[in-house]
Amino acid sequence: MGVKEAPTAKGKAAAKGLMKSTAKEERKVEAKTGKDLPKGEKRFEERSKSSDGKSAGTKQKTGMKKK
Repeated sequence: MGVKEAPTAKGKAAAKGLMKSTAKEERKVEAKTGKDLPKGEKRFEERSKSSDGKSAGTKQKTGMKKK
């Protein structure tokens, strides 16, 4: 949930803090590796593949067949 979507002030503050800490961690990793981390759809695919080697699209197709 984003900062704008949070229903309470406490939730908004938590979301804002999470965004700040995530950005700080990304800068740290990017500095350590010497390259930018993928953003947006590229990042989603990278994270999806890193968990089990399959893309998100493949997982969805596989999940649909099981039902």
